[in-house]
Order: sequence, then C-alpha cells, then structure tokens
Amino acid sequence: MAQAAEKTFQKADYGLRREILSPMETLAQSVSTMAPTTTPAATIPLVCALAGNGTWLAYVLATAAVLLVALCISRYARHSSSPGSLYSYASLTLPPWLSATVAWSLLLAYVATGSSVIGGFYHYANLLLRDATGHVYSAVLLATLVTSVSIGIAYRDVKISARLMLWIEAASVSVIVIVVALLLVRHGWHWDGVQLHLESMTGSGLRLGLVLALFSFVGFESATTLGSEARDPLHTIPGAVIQSAVLAGAFFTVCAYAEVLGFHTVGQDLGTSQAPMYVLASVGGVPVLGLLIDVGALVSLFAGTLACITAAARVLMQMAHGGLAHGSLRNTHARNQTPSRAVVITGIAALLPVALLAARGASGLDVYGWMGSLATYGFIVAYALICVALPRYLRDRGAYRRGMQIVSWLAGLAMLLALVGNFYPVPAGPYGKLPYIYLAYLTAGLLWFAIRGRRKDTAFTQT
Repeated sequence: MAQAAEKTFQKADYGLRREILSPMETLAQSVSTMAPTTTPAATIPLVCALAGNGTWLAYVLATAAVLLVALCISRYARHSSSPGSLYSYASLTLPPWLSATVAWSLLLAYVATGSSVIGGFYHYANLLLRDATGHVYSAVLLATLVTSVSIGIAYRDVKISARLMLWIEAASVSVIVIVVALLLVRHGWHWDGVQLHLESMTGSGLRLGLVLALFSFVGFESATTLGSEARDPLHTIPGAVIQSAVLAGAFFTVCAYAEVLGFHTVGQDLGTSQAPMYVLASVGGVPVLGLLIDVGALVSLFAGTLACITAAARVLMQMAHGGLAHGSLRNTHARNQTPSRAVVITGIAALLPVALLAARGASGLDVYGWMGSLATYGFIVAYALICVALPRYLRDRGAYRRGMQIVSWLAGLAMLLALVGNFYPVPAGPYGKLPYIYLAYLTAGLLWFAIRGRRKDTAFTQT
C-alpha cells in the first residue's frame, strides 16, 4: 500500500513544471529559507546573551542535531519525491492523524518563518532608510511591499525564484566570510582561550542558547518541497538536504566564534549589540563592509520571504490533494505552472500577523523573534515525527539498516529535548504565549481533519 502511494507521488506532476531546477537551484531553496545572512546579524547575538563564551559550542551541538535529522530526511528523499515535503513522507508511514499533525505543523512553520523574515526586512529597511534619508517609513507599507514582490515572483516562475535566491545568498554570505576571515587573520593564528575554556558559561545558558541556535537552521529541508521541479529529484534533493545542514553548520559555528572573539577585542557585549556586523567590520579594518552586510541582510530577508512562500505554497497544495485543505488549492496556473492560488494564500497568511503587530508598534526584531520562535515549534514537531517513523518506512522498502534505527532514535531524542527546552522554563512575556498559540492552531487543524474525515465516511456510506 505504501509503495503504491509512493509511486503515485512520483508519477503525478501536480501541474508543476517537471525537473527544471539544477542541483544548485534546488540547494538555493533550502539555503534561502534559512536566510543564513541574518544569523550573524540577529540570531548569534541572542544566543550569546544566553550561552556567552559557549556560543560556538551551542552551534556545534545544534549542527550535530540538525545533521541527524538531515540524515533521516535524506533517506526518505532517496525513495520518494513530491511537492508535499515531510507531509508526503509522513502520509506514507504514519497514521492519518499523525501525518495531518506533520502537515499542519509544517505549514505553520513555513508561513511563520515567512512572517519572521518579513519583520526582519522592515527592521533593516528602516535602519538603512534612516541612515540614507533621515526618515523612517511605515513598517506596514514595507512589509506589504516585500510580500507583494515575493508573491509576484513565486506566482510567475519557480526557476526565476531559485536563481534570484541563489545569487542573493551567495553575495551576502561572501561578504560576511570576508569580514570573518579578516578578523581572524588580525587576531593571529591562535585560539581564543576564553571561549575554548567556556569561561562563565552555565549549563542552563547553554541549553537555552542551543534551542535558539536551532532556529538558525529551520527550513534547511525545504528543498524537499521541489520534488516535482528538481532535476533528478531522488539524487538532487537528498544531496541538497545534507549539504545545507553541513554548510550552514560550519558557517554559523565559525561566525559565532569570530563574533564573540571580535567583541572581546573591543571590550563590548555582543549580546546587547544592535549592529554586530558593523563592529566586526571595523575590527577587521573594513568598516565599509559593515554597511554592505546590512544591505546583504536586507536582501537575504527578501530571499527568505520568497523561499518561505514558495515552500508553504507547495505544502498547502499537497494538503489540498490529501483532503486537508480546500480542493481549489490543488490547481496550478495554466501558463506559469505554479500553485498560484496557494502562493497568494500563504503570502497573505505570512503578511497578516506582521501587519497587525507592526500597526500596534511592534519592532521588526520583536516580530522576527516572536514569529521565528512560533515557527520553531512546527518544525521541531514535524522533524521529530518524521525521524521516529523512518525505521518503518525503510522496512517497507527493504532498505532497513540497524545504523539508521540508531540515527532516527538520536534525532527524535534531540528534537524532543529541543521541544522541552522551548516549553521549560516558561519564557517571560509574549514568548510564554507562543506554545499555547501553537497548540490551539494544531488542535483546530486536527479538528478540521476529523470533520473532513467524518464527511468522507458519511458520503461513502450514503453511496
């Protein structure tokens, strides 16, 4: 039964353009969803505020956890490809209500990540506009602008989207690498003993920092949403998943070490800095690159918005095929061959909470943190369920190996610990409400699943 469903996934074209994306363009989807340029500029300082000199260690541990999950997901991707990403994998193995949990969690995760990067976009846009013109502009207007442009590109052509995201991220990351390299050269070829010995780091600080470090990686698997559009998907997508986890982990860890080192050099606190990359560029002797990195962060956030809408739309389309969303969302544009209706719906869904929060005066960084944390719940739950289900999936296909059983257990345990770290201790302020928002959303999704299932059963009985 599972293998028959799997063959159906692979044969169906869903109205999308088949096998048009190169391996690099497929990798760009995962990289852009992570928006790696924003981690050195916004996330690493937050991790440092908790983990201090253990910031680099938090990223090493986060990389190990994400790599375990990546190994599990790549195993699925070797056997099956479809636009539904982890939801398609779950529906082949897990009970229907658990596969619905993965679907609704993943949809929330991509949409909320989109909201997060939209918030980051209007923050950086106003910083740059204020420096250039002396004025700040409407956050709602800026958020609407970046979302509208992203919807338009995702609506038009997935290949244009992928190429644009690839060049944006390549340019932004390259500038950061130059700054980090210059800083390390100026420091000399020796280790920073304060960081190496984890001075003043606490166990609780490392645990909380690790949970936050995981947010840097969320969306690394989103290349799996291009199952119909990637060239040679059973080979390309597993490679993209592993490569995005490894490359991002190395980049984030080196940046974390270098940022803490740079702030030690100037005697400032990275955890409270509003412009960390500008400080590092000055320490490296190239302050002009600090401005370029801020510009790079802005365009990276735009690419992240585009990537999240691209991924969310394909998950929503697959959910419509599975009966979890309205049937009209299965339709694709006749000429563009994109899930046009799903693109518009997910784009609006990402914009609405940002517009409401911005209208109430929330800062872009607050929106970035709140919506990013909400997205993390969805990703962690989806990752955990997929990892736990892997052994059965492999047994059904005669590909079971004892080593992958251990990997799946370790990955599931890592995600469970991350989830516990998000819930306990209960965060203060708005962050403490996010678990309840996620649970309410998931409950509503499962109720909808139960109602739809009951209607189908009734219709079948009447027939």
